[in-house]
Amino acid sequence: MYKKLVLTIFTSIVILNSYAQDTSGVKKVIENMFIAMKNSDTVLLKSCFSANAVIQTIQSSEAGAVVKESSVQAFINSVGKQPVGALDERIVFDKILINKELASVWTPYQLYVKEKYIHQGVDSFQVVRTKEGWKIQYLIDTRYP
Repeated sequence: MYKKLVLTIFTSIVILNSYAQDTSGVKKVIENMFIAMKNSDTVLLKSCFSANAVIQTIQSSEAGAVVKESSVQAFINSVGKQPVGALDERIVFDKILINKELASVWTPYQLYVKEKYIHQGVDSFQVVRTKEGWKIQYLIDTRYP
């Protein structure tokens, strides 16, 4: 009886671990994006995104949510104009879901510019595994004072 119980527990652990995904590569590309922002490093920032990535933000209005889109290049240019250390977006990895080549990441954040609190919200990333590694394909965020 004891041997069967141990075998059942061991088998369950092996099966559960086979479903577990390594999130380190997904986290790394997102962490690199924020490191690039803080260091005004446009080369590192560009390397975080896929060639046809999309960036959007949701803004609240009296009529409801409005989704605004900007290009990755505009984002990179904006970051490149900041002095080193000016941008400090503090995130928490809340949820990371992975299915083969696709990852979905949810990160609540607070944005500080030159050490002054600006706003907070949630970043939602869709990340894809490419030949070069994980790349951000889609980023949408919310912003609240």
